[in-house]
Amino acid sequence: MARVHRGHIFHVAGSPTVTDAATALVSIPDGALVVGDDGIIEFCGEFDSLPDRFADLSVADHRPGFLLPGFVDTHIHFPQTYAGDSYGGGQLLEWLNTCIFPSESRFADPEFAAAAARDFCAARIRAGTTQAMVFGSAFPHAQDSLFAETGKHGLRIVSGRGVQTTGPASAQALITGEDEAIRLVSEEIEKWHAADTGDVDTAMLHVAVVPRFSLSVTTETLRNLGELYDSVRGRGVYFHTHLNENNRPGTGEIDATKNAYGVGAYLDTYDGKFLPGSQVGGKSFLGKRTILAHAVHCQDAELERMAETGTSIAHCPTSQQFLGSGTMPWKRTVAAGVNIAIGSDFGGGDEWLLPQVLADAFKVHISEAGDDGLSLHPAELLFTGTLAGARALDMENRIGNFDIGKEADFVVVDPSAWPQLAAAIDHGVRADNAELARDQTLFALLMAMREPAIVGVYVQGRAVPGT
Repeated sequence: MARVHRGHIFHVAGSPTVTDAATALVSIPDGALVVGDDGIIEFCGEFDSLPDRFADLSVADHRPGFLLPGFVDTHIHFPQTYAGDSYGGGQLLEWLNTCIFPSESRFADPEFAAAAARDFCAARIRAGTTQAMVFGSAFPHAQDSLFAETGKHGLRIVSGRGVQTTGPASAQALITGEDEAIRLVSEEIEKWHAADTGDVDTAMLHVAVVPRFSLSVTTETLRNLGELYDSVRGRGVYFHTHLNENNRPGTGEIDATKNAYGVGAYLDTYDGKFLPGSQVGGKSFLGKRTILAHAVHCQDAELERMAETGTSIAHCPTSQQFLGSGTMPWKRTVAAGVNIAIGSDFGGGDEWLLPQVLADAFKVHISEAGDDGLSLHPAELLFTGTLAGARALDMENRIGNFDIGKEADFVVVDPSAWPQLAAAIDHGVRADNAELARDQTLFALLMAMREPAIVGVYVQGRAVPGT
C-alpha cells in the first residue's frame, strides 16, 4: 500500500563522488518520503509541500525520528557470526589459524549453520543493514540457509561460498579439491543468482565468486575461477575477496602473497597476472561488480588499476584496528579515483552497526599522521555507508538515497530509544550557521547511534519482520 513516511530526512542526493557529498547533502527537518505500492520512491521533500495527489495516503509519523537510507555493508563474514571478539594472540594470519578457521569449520553441521543464518539476519536487521556483500561459508548447505533466511526476511544480499583449495591444518575442513571448488561455485550461481525474481536487475539475491584470499588458493584455482567468472560476468555475478590487509614485514599477508606467487603486487593475483614475474596466467577479476576488502597498503599502481577498472574498495576501519592492520590512507585512495564503501568485516571487526564503523573511520582518519589526517565531513560518512555501497554493488540506480524512482530502502532512527543519542540530538551545541548546525546534527546522529535507536527497517517500502 502506498504510504507517506514523515520524519527528519537525511540523504546524499544525486550521484556525487565522496568529495562532493557535502554539497549533495539533503536535510529536511519535517520531511515526507512517499513510497508507492511497488516500493518505489515517488516523492521526497517538505511535508508541507506534499503534492495534492498524495493527500489521501496514510501517514506513518516517525517524528521526532530520522529517516536515513538503508545501510550498505560491503564486507561481512557469515561464517564468523559467532567469531566476533575472538582473541588470536596475534595479527591477521595468527587470528585466522587460531580462531577463524576452527570457527568456520563448525558450519559443517547443517543445524548449526541454519541457526547462524537466523542469527546473522537478525543482527543485520537490528543494525539497519538492508544490503550486504557477504563473504560466505565453504559449505553449500550453510549458503542455502543464508540465502533462504535472507529471502524470508526480505533483505538484500550478495554472497558466495568462500573458496579454499590450500591452507594450514586448521583450515582442512574448509578446503576442497580444484575441480570440486569450481563445481560448487557454479552450482551456487545456478541455484541462487537472481533466484527470487529470475531477473538480475530486479533480484534481491545475488551470487559472487569469492576466493578467501590469494594465500588460500592456487594458480590453478585462480585460472579456473577466472574462466568461470568470465563466463558469468555478463549475468551480473560479483567478485569479492581481500587485498593488502596486513603488511608485517616478511611474515605478513602481503609479503607472504608476493613471495608465494612471485608477483610484484598483490593486486596482480586478481588481475590475471598471477604467474612469477606478474606474468599473465588467466582472466582478470577486476571490474565494476568487484569489491576488494581492506586495501590498506596499496601501491599507487594498484589504486590506479582499481580506478581504471571500476573496482571498489570495502574500507573496514574497525577490523583494521582490531587486527593491527594499519589505516587505509584516505586522501591518497580518494585522489586515485577509487570508490570507497564501508565494511563492518564482522567478525574481524567486532561491530555490526555501520554508523559505529563510520565513527571508527572518522577517528582513524583524523589521526593519520601530518598532512594525511583529515576530519571527514558527516555527509562523507553518510555517503560512504549508503550511496557508495550501492555504487560498489552496481546498484546505484536502485538504492542508496531517496532520489525519486529508486527502491525505498530506509531506516527509522528514534533518538528517544537510546538515551545517549537523545542527549546528543536534544542538548548538543549547535552553531548559529544553519548549514553547520545541520552538519552537527547529522554527525551526532551517526556517532551516537546504537541498535536500539533503529526502530524501523524498510526494504522496497516494506517493513522488515522484527522491526
